[in-house]
Amino acid sequence: MKTTQPKAEFKVETPTDREIVMTRVLDAPRATVFRAFTEPALIKRWLLGPDGWSMPVCDVDLTPGGLVRYVWRNDEDGREFGIAGVCHEVVAPERITRTEKMDGQPGEALVTTTFIERDGSTTVTMTILYETREIRDIALASGMEHGVAASYDRLSGVLASMA
Repeated sequence: MKTTQPKAEFKVETPTDREIVMTRVLDAPRATVFRAFTEPALIKRWLLGPDGWSMPVCDVDLTPGGLVRYVWRNDEDGREFGIAGVCHEVVAPERITRTEKMDGQPGEALVTTTFIERDGSTTVTMTILYETREIRDIALASGMEHGVAASYDRLSGVLASMA
């Protein structure tokens, strides 16, 4: 199992040849963290990756079969990329399961995000199961963990403002 740790509180693991598991402990109650993961106005404030990106499209339908669509834009040069998926299960505020397909990339992934609260902090674990090892490796090669780490750092600030 390979483990990468850009920051002490953010962990990226590859427990199998088709999975990426990212974990972060956030200093907020589970219900608040869950809200930040499910309300478009909040998602657009933090799920941006590195500085210099915005999210002009954030559609989230949390009903079974509901569509999820995110589009990110580089504010400097206008480049865009996005993901689309289908919501499969939402157990508020414990778990979200959905599919995800990145624009222009092969395959679809199953994404399960869990929220576990302990002593007022919430551990968010996102498990991404890809169709093949090759597709997982494309995702890893993209440097996605740095964008997720930056987004989670931004999320910490959003959560503090919600307190």
